[in-house]
Amino acid sequence: MQSQSRTVATGHGWDWFKGGFDLFRKAPLIWIVFTIVLLVMAMALSMVPLVGHLLFYFVSPLFVAGLMLGCRDLEAGKDLEIAHLFAGFQKDAAQLVTVGGVYLVGQVLVFGAMVTVGGGVVAVLFREGAGGLDPTLLMEAAGGLLAAALVGMALSVPLLMAVWFAPQLVVLDGVPALAALRLSFSACLRNMLPFLLYGLVVLVAALVAAVPFGLGYLVLVPVLIASAYVSYRDLFPLPGSVPTP
Repeated sequence: MQSQSRTVATGHGWDWFKGGFDLFRKAPLIWIVFTIVLLVMAMALSMVPLVGHLLFYFVSPLFVAGLMLGCRDLEAGKDLEIAHLFAGFQKDAAQLVTVGGVYLVGQVLVFGAMVTVGGGVVAVLFREGAGGLDPTLLMEAAGGLLAAALVGMALSVPLLMAVWFAPQLVVLDGVPALAALRLSFSACLRNMLPFLLYGLVVLVAALVAAVPFGLGYLVLVPVLIASAYVSYRDLFPLPGSVPTP
């Protein structure tokens, strides 16, 4: 069971992205299938009235955990299979559901804070997009929307830090959910500089992926998922895999 993460140099942020791409190249077709399946499920859930788009936050740690098991098998020279996508539902499911529950509640609180700051126009934007608002009303609410966006970002970052490594800690190292959330937040906090570089690399990659009608995301999404595994094993290495200084 992992007890603490290590701190790494800033350049590791690039190594995580590159390592994710290397794992993607080992099984590109199945990775793209995974991405399409997840996209279809996310769209299907979003059609459920009121709470549909929130349900994906609840179940996402289960899917992430399965894909982390798949990354481990890929790294070991084994095949990546469709069954990996649902493996999280069979292993440590209760703990992963707890992580999903915390993630869901956190997202609801973030949304509530944004509505409080930006007003009802924020709720309309979430529900219907910019097309659901009169352009004049949208312009008049611009200040409130900007404030709501800043609040949402400020609150979302700590939440994302807590859940980034939590599924990996649960399914790969048997860490209980709440402890996994704490360890994940600590690992991200101790490695802010490599995560900053990683974020910049992802931002550039996202802009490039959007150019060919967004088709690049069929590659970028799996690379990001695999990079989450690479970064996890970098900050939470297996015993004996990193020489002691």
